[in-house]
Amino acid sequence: MKPRIAPPELQPATFTFKDTAKVADILSRYPADKKQSAVMPLLDLVMRQMAAEVKEGGGWIPEAAMEEIARICEMPRIKVFEVATFYSMYILAPIGKHHIQCCTTTPCWLRGSADIVKACEEATGCHVGETSQDKLFTISEVECLGACVNAPMVQINDEYYEDLTPERMKEIIAALKAGQDVPKGPQIKRHSSMSAAGPTTLIEEAKKAGAL
Repeated sequence: MKPRIAPPELQPATFTFKDTAKVADILSRYPADKKQSAVMPLLDLVMRQMAAEVKEGGGWIPEAAMEEIARICEMPRIKVFEVATFYSMYILAPIGKHHIQCCTTTPCWLRGSADIVKACEEATGCHVGETSQDKLFTISEVECLGACVNAPMVQINDEYYEDLTPERMKEIIAALKAGQDVPKGPQIKRHSSMSAAGPTTLIEEAKKAGAL
């Protein structure tokens, strides 16, 4: 699916990084002649800055920010645009405060991800690819997020919510609407990614880790 890019009327004229120390730290991770490698963490930094600045919704990457990254990294602006439009983790248009990314790849699909997507749509009032009227939620369909053993699951902003049911998904959305904290990770009595029935090997190590 082609990335959604904000129309001109929503694009700010300029963009300036506020946390210059963080920008310098990111650049310091790479040789001076390889600073183009910093483009990905800088794009992520833009989203986090925008998330803190926007009055409604979540963080996204304006074209002016991509141009600023191109200037900092001394690279053609089209190269920054290519990276930003290739990876689904980079958001190029305004979204909701809580970005619900529903995994629908085979393991999650086999475990009922279609019902999780439906629950998200019913609870938020918006469909996949849309933002709710209250600007609290955006729903996206994504490929494997790497938590297959705990399928079905979603990623909301930076956090994973796993072992979901449609009912639990609606409870999570209701809690987020109310501004409440929601336990992250598995939503059943499972520690990390071990068997839902409990550890079957390394029992003593599991006890030491507090998993039993």
